Amino acid sequence: MASRHLSRSIAMQSLYEWDFYGKNSYLKEVVERNIKDFGPGLEETNFIWELIEGVKNHIDELDKIIEQAAPEWPIPQIPIVDRNVLRIGLYELLFADKEQVPPKVAINEAIELAKTFAGITSGKFVNGVLGTIYKQLESR
Repeated sequence: MASRHLSRSIAMQSLYEWDFYGKNSYLKEVVERNIKDFGPGLEETNFIWELIEGVKNHIDELDKIIEQAAPEWPIPQIPIVDRNVLRIGLYELLFADKEQVPPKVAINEAIELAKTFAGITSGKFVNGVLGTIYKQLESR
């Protein structure tokens, strides 16, 4: 597994746990444990921390954009895995260096995370929401 994909997986699993416990758990400790458990030998962890801090610092803005793109799905009704995959994908669409993470790569990686960790229809849902947001961004 490529290190960036593994980093996204660790970030998603950490955000999932943090979100599951009402965002009251110790996120730093969760991330450190998940790096140790799921990424032994992973040489570079900066990308994980960039995603974690980026999502955490922009969560209200990200959630608002997600709700606008999928108005029939309020954030609390979106399954926890799906909403954290969307948050990571959207964070990368909006804030990542486009040279390092082109928009289509961010969307594709989010779809792959959804397919791996979530339900049967999650990949399509994530693709639809992030695709809608991407089209809106392009038209600006």
